[in-house]
Amino acid sequence: MSDSLLSCPTCGSQAIVKNGQTRHGKKNYKCNDCPKGYRFAYGRQFVENPQGRRIPEETKVLIDRLLLEKIPLAGIARVLKISEPWLQNYVNDTFFCSPNSHIFCKLDLGGNTLMSV
Repeated sequence: MSDSLLSCPTCGSQAIVKNGQTRHGKKNYKCNDCPKGYRFAYGRQFVENPQGRRIPEETKVLIDRLLLEKIPLAGIARVLKISEPWLQNYVNDTFFCSPNSHIFCKLDLGGNTLMSV
């Protein structure tokens, strides 16, 4: 694929430039039209053929069931072939209770039980 055929996955612009390589050897690109702000200080960076994959809903349901069985996060990540950081973020987002909430939440993380009332 040549540089002229690439477009930014966020805004669709073709005003992109090469921006080095990833640690895995893939070419890194930068969009010059994406907003430059706190989050995108140097424009939006992206890779030509990203390997990231979406986690299907069925897998998320299975993760919820495995968490109820108190299976360790490392074991769930290993068996389902998902990354531990993604799994930790999923658990944090799923079982988050705000301090002002009157909902009871309980989460067991490796022997440490977190409760909120």
